[in-house]
Amino acid sequence: MTEQKIKTVIVDDEKRARESIADMIALYCPKLNIAGVADSVLSGLEMIKTENPDLVFLDIKMQDGTGFDLLNRIENKNFALIFLTAYDEYAIKAFKFSAVDYLLKPLDPDELISAVNKAVEDIENNKMNISTLIENLNSIKKDNKKIVLKTTDSIHLISINDIIRLESTGNYTKFYLVNQKPIMVSHTLKDYDDILTEYGFFRVHQSHLVNLQHIIRLDKADGGVIVLTNNEQAPISIRKKEAFLKVLSEI
Repeated sequence: MTEQKIKTVIVDDEKRARESIADMIALYCPKLNIAGVADSVLSGLEMIKTENPDLVFLDIKMQDGTGFDLLNRIENKNFALIFLTAYDEYAIKAFKFSAVDYLLKPLDPDELISAVNKAVEDIENNKMNISTLIENLNSIKKDNKKIVLKTTDSIHLISINDIIRLESTGNYTKFYLVNQKPIMVSHTLKDYDDILTEYGFFRVHQSHLVNLQHIIRLDKADGGVIVLTNNEQAPISIRKKEAFLKVLSEI
């Protein structure tokens, strides 16, 4: 029995980029079948509606708009999604919050293979991730943002205001939340430090990242301990204390 191929659409306004992506897919991703290519938001919209693909490679910036414009105009986002982009710090932070994958141009074969494998695991999960991405991008206030946390059994959509602290446990990170059980995810604390710091989080220790809005007090005993709104404590390292006190004074 022939294995069913994954119907794929490429949307990018640069001819060379479309050809390069198609060539790399043919070489490294034999499970994908390119059903069509489009060169604009408008043609991409029509292509997706017509072909009903399983997977879409979508450029961010095009002549007639952005990939986000295209997504906003699609009601049923029943496909996995991989963004194609030159470096865009704002967009990449949104992707990380929303667990939507992206590839930097020019494409790296290993990153392409990894992104494809993750994207096609579960179409329904990707649908929720896309909706979260759109919500985050359309959000006016930073504190409206949500983050997608994937565990072995579930996908959790969490408001960043409800995160009290994060704790590193090797290559995993445990999230401590308001009125919820802790959630363990298979990403390092550094991954979340990179995207949460500008949203009111502070790395008080090598193994601890805290939400400044959930700090009750700093006890000086034992070198320094932070008491949080859930009555738990997080240690503060000596080298972080001065910077931490400065941040607290500016709240």
